[in-house]
Amino acid sequence: MDHHPATSAPRGEPALDPRRWQALALLGTAFFMVILDSTIVLTAIPSMQAELGLPVEVVQWVLTGYALAFGGLMLLGGRVADLWGRRRVFVTGLALFGLSSLACGLAWTAGVLLAARAAQGVSAAIMAPTALSLVMTTFREGAERNKALAVWGGLGGVGATAGLLAGGLVTAALGWEWVFFLNVPIAAVLIALCPVLLRESRDPSAPRSVDVAGAVTVTGALVLLVYAVVTAPETGWASLRTIGLLVAAAVLLGLFVLIEARAKAPLVPLRVFRLRTLVAGNVVLFTVGLTLDGMLFPLTLYAQQVLEYSPLQAGLLSAAMTVTSIAGAFGGQAVVARIGLRRLAVAGIVPIVAGCVLLLGVTADGNPLVQVVPAMLVFGAGLGAAFVACQIAALAGVAEEESGLAAGLIDTSFNLGNAIGIAIATSVAVLGAAAAQLADPGIDPDAALTDGLRAAFGMTAVAAALALVAALVLLPRTAAGGGTAAPVRQ
Repeated sequence: MDHHPATSAPRGEPALDPRRWQALALLGTAFFMVILDSTIVLTAIPSMQAELGLPVEVVQWVLTGYALAFGGLMLLGGRVADLWGRRRVFVTGLALFGLSSLACGLAWTAGVLLAARAAQGVSAAIMAPTALSLVMTTFREGAERNKALAVWGGLGGVGATAGLLAGGLVTAALGWEWVFFLNVPIAAVLIALCPVLLRESRDPSAPRSVDVAGAVTVTGALVLLVYAVVTAPETGWASLRTIGLLVAAAVLLGLFVLIEARAKAPLVPLRVFRLRTLVAGNVVLFTVGLTLDGMLFPLTLYAQQVLEYSPLQAGLLSAAMTVTSIAGAFGGQAVVARIGLRRLAVAGIVPIVAGCVLLLGVTADGNPLVQVVPAMLVFGAGLGAAFVACQIAALAGVAEEESGLAAGLIDTSFNLGNAIGIAIATSVAVLGAAAAQLADPGIDPDAALTDGLRAAFGMTAVAAALALVAALVLLPRTAAGGGTAAPVRQ
């Protein structure tokens, strides 16, 4: 029996659960682990490759396998939490994450490692949207939820940077296995705390059965889309394989829409897309996600291949962005009620555009303290504010029984943007470097690569400008209201 006080309260009154901030700490720690794990493995890959004798194509799948499972299953993971109980599904995700991390660390062959990494991706796809949906059901819409979302956004930024910094340190001190082993005790502690700090939440009128046809088609569409995007820089955007994968993804997505329109208990009720703020928040989040990783990936190449920085030094270079993104997130939640969602998003995206433009000035022999750090400071401040505005918009007016679905949509939109941003930036950088070498066959390789990376930064500036247009056109002027609206009925 659940003894937690109910979190719902009459409009205008504070949330009633006295342990809501401790619950946020628990949920935030789990989210931090997921984000950390997506980057910490990057610096451990050379050691894995040497010890396990992994060929290059297998090394790629250590990253791709995780990305496919994570990106393809987040929407399903969030919706299943709505139907089966958010705390129950969250604990299941934590347990799978701990076990798969243990299996990764104990892996003795490439096959075991790849299977364990895929399982990690599945568990992350369960944990991330379910944790965010628990934040939604724990904090009522309004000032407290906005503050919680600022914490959430800050943890995401810190986790990504901390992964780059910690990966090298842990691998050097303890070995690559401990990049995974460290997750195990943390997951165990969080599982033990869940019954104490989290209440179970589920719509009692919702069916427990999952819309299998909808689940298969949307998951298949997302997996194919992510795979096409991740492999496109290598195979070519115009290759038959890439085009075939994209067409197959589009066909499955079309089937999914038809299935959901006719299903009695759809996985994704299409009526949720009548919520203007939900659609607007997700569109802008997608473009911001594209801009973020479209900038960070070429920046990492610039730091490690042009400046010859170690992974740790490269991580420190982007740490400035993390600091200002936290400040931007908390500043944004403090003023959103006064200035509204649209103005906050615009105030955040303009510095993102400026940061991308500043990176157009990098040179092969430049000083990163002058050419990179100022751009990171500006970009980060805008990112924190924009992220808070988009999340508030995407969650506004969503009924509690569909909070997992809304969280899954947010995570899917942002991570699809990340994957597409990396893929486009890679292609643009390769083409830019090749163009520089064609124009000047005697050009220094580092200078040619820098030309290509500048072209990639230019692409991110364009993407950020598109995010700005989307925010101006789609987001409402006012901030989210103080309550949670009832779901739109068909």
